[in-house]
Amino acid sequence: MADNLIKNGIYGINGPVVTVKDTTDFSIGEMVFVSDERLVGEVIAITRAKTTIQVYEVTTGLKVGDPVYQTGAPMSVTLGPGILSGIFDGIERPLRKLEETGGSFIKRGSLFDALDRERLWDVTVTVKEGDILSEGDIYATIQESPAIEHRVMVPQGMGGRIIFAAKSGSYVVDAKILETTNDEGTVNILTLCQKWPIRRPRPVKQRLPADVPLITGQRVIDTLLPIAKGGTAAIPGGFGTGKTMTQHQLAKWCDADIIIYVGCGERGNEMTQVLDEFGGLIDPRNGRKLTDRTVLIANTSNMPVAAREASIYTGITLAEYYRDMGYDVAMMADSTSRWAEALREISGRLEEMPAEEGFPAYLPSRLSQFYERAGRITTLNGAEGSITIIGAVSPQGSDFSEPVTQNTKRFTRVFWALDKSLAYSRHYPAINWNMSYSEYDTSLGRYYEHNVDAGFMSLRARLIKILREENSLMEIVKLIGADVLPDDQKLVIETARVIRVGFLQQNAYHADDTYVPLEKQFKMMKCIIRLYERCKQMTAQNIPLSRVLETGIFDKLIKMKYDVPNNNLLILDQYLLEIDHIVDEFTSAGGEDKQW
Repeated sequence: MADNLIKNGIYGINGPVVTVKDTTDFSIGEMVFVSDERLVGEVIAITRAKTTIQVYEVTTGLKVGDPVYQTGAPMSVTLGPGILSGIFDGIERPLRKLEETGGSFIKRGSLFDALDRERLWDVTVTVKEGDILSEGDIYATIQESPAIEHRVMVPQGMGGRIIFAAKSGSYVVDAKILETTNDEGTVNILTLCQKWPIRRPRPVKQRLPADVPLITGQRVIDTLLPIAKGGTAAIPGGFGTGKTMTQHQLAKWCDADIIIYVGCGERGNEMTQVLDEFGGLIDPRNGRKLTDRTVLIANTSNMPVAAREASIYTGITLAEYYRDMGYDVAMMADSTSRWAEALREISGRLEEMPAEEGFPAYLPSRLSQFYERAGRITTLNGAEGSITIIGAVSPQGSDFSEPVTQNTKRFTRVFWALDKSLAYSRHYPAINWNMSYSEYDTSLGRYYEHNVDAGFMSLRARLIKILREENSLMEIVKLIGADVLPDDQKLVIETARVIRVGFLQQNAYHADDTYVPLEKQFKMMKCIIRLYERCKQMTAQNIPLSRVLETGIFDKLIKMKYDVPNNNLLILDQYLLEIDHIVDEFTSAGGEDKQW
């Protein structure tokens, strides 16, 4: 990257925003180096009078007249083997290398390659001289980690006929693997890495419908509020409601191949805890560390605010790179509220007209540009891949009417609203089923019916109906108490208790409850609805509900999530027989004119 041309000196400094006067040589989005300390910056505005640069590092100590160096290239990330298991800051600087050289705090102007340029990789070259390659075609493979095969793809504009192909062997990332020539006679050298601008989406061949679920093993999500592969979800919640814990469960158990976790503006101690916990998580697929297929991007609240704004673009670009290899990628952004606050601060420095609550008027368009980069697609090389974006939102005071939450709802199709009262009562995941919704349920219904059971969606609808009926009844109970309710309404409340405590509440630390396969979720629903239907028949004959409650069958269904192992679901069939036997005993004795 050329950077030998020195521009006019700095004219003005306002926090992370630097201006240069009387020059027209810069271009929008260009990456620059500010001062002789070579602080990384990006051109964000150009007028005839001045050029505005946002600096991704602390600007303390900069002086008017300090030089600005041009690079001629946009703000980009390096893509290649060695990204997995890495921990980067918001502009893809490797934090482990920064710690080795500068200690616990990042020194200004510290520039390190994201990839290890000296490491040798065992490369299998899959093409030969004379082959014709197009953009996106795979020409080499590398076992990047025990879990993931890295597929090296032809960068944009570098396809053509191969005139040189290296043999399979050990190479560094900058080694020449191929030479290609196009119709104009231009010769291109292809290595194991490439660069891509973070603000430009990578091209795809075709977008596919969102009709395959991202299976998470969390019942409240998979059954009630499902998300599709390639879908978008928001997790809004106040402090202490379990946003990070929920994302940890999703990262560990969802059936995505690769996890990109972006810690955007969170407190340093929280991010440290996240890094420690991720480092200790074991991948249930292979028993190895989960970090073998995870990338962590950490940009804490004490890091420069401009780099926080760039961090989610860095994360989504890395996600797109692995998606183009044909992998399903899940990206966790924690939290987009801190990212929006970075936008607001930079907008204020630029003296732009503020919109609602001081956020810039372009907040909705920036959110839409981010979430629109999700999707399930056919790649340029014909494979299928997906990016699922799950963004946490941290509204102040749990106020879901604030601008970031409201605008996020416009661009996401799943809304998992976390409830402080549920979290305080130790109900996890603390997703409020009355405030939450999923717009994927209809498109995913066919998958559930074909791959789990034809009755899955009808049972799900019954569960939701019972929960809604309970919600209405609780308003009456608050006024007059539950004792005066008729038995059919008491049955709704008792069944809803089984659903809430026995089905929706889940224990992340229990071996059989931390992850629940879809088949078990279906059979648990079947048991609950069977008990409800049989008891409804019984109460219609004026047989007191209290008789069934005394048998303890309701409490037994609450505990079935612990008592029934995931590998022995035949026990749940015995539960169905037991329910029928209990109710048959009471109904065979007759109605209210008999022993009752």
